Amino acid sequence: MAETHRALVLTYDYRDFAASAAGPVARSDATMSDWGIDDQSAALDHLIAALPDVPVWTIGHSLGGFMLPFHAQANRVERHFAIASGPAHWTRHPASFIVQAISFWWLVGPAATLALGYLPGKALGMGADLPGPAYWQWRRWCTSSEFYRSDFGAVFEPPDLDRIAARVDLVGIADDVMIPPRVVAGLADCLPDSTSRYRTVEARDHGLSRVGHIHPFHARNAALWPALIAA
Repeated sequence: MAETHRALVLTYDYRDFAASAAGPVARSDATMSDWGIDDQSAALDHLIAALPDVPVWTIGHSLGGFMLPFHAQANRVERHFAIASGPAHWTRHPASFIVQAISFWWLVGPAATLALGYLPGKALGMGADLPGPAYWQWRRWCTSSEFYRSDFGAVFEPPDLDRIAARVDLVGIADDVMIPPRVVAGLADCLPDSTSRYRTVEARDHGLSRVGHIHPFHARNAALWPALIAA
């Protein structure tokens, strides 16, 4: 008989994003740090308050993977999985993606965001539209060698790295050109006091032709999910 695993799962949207959108995205003043610090912390606090005696694991994709040190109750997290997450920079992509990255940060992305008041992510194949302030902060991080450290002191305070008690799994997607595996491995430098383990997952090892950055949790890639949170 197969072993049964049970878990209570909390999923959520960031403010002004997807099902949580309260109005036109062009009117939103939400930033990446609002999402990664305030909204992620609120979700974690809610879960801990509702289930104070239950072990907590967190699974974060992209922005969801690298903001754990900013959360006041991060010490309650036992395992943290950072999926396709890391200190991105336009020079750290594969050579085949560099031109597209330059266009996104200096040409098409700024022009579209200035014209519309938001980044038309759906039209650009990124899955969802982003508020303008979120795009501009994301751009600042990914065009700075300091990544989000470029906002330390000016926009938000540095995180308390002593909060991290979890074992951190850094999981790269082999065919991800937006946050390639070597960038995911580099996330360990942002978590110097944590116990981290890095690994890469390959689409073909799970009967998939490709996964990429945007859709590891799409239903069509369900065969990959057990490998993302492997023991």
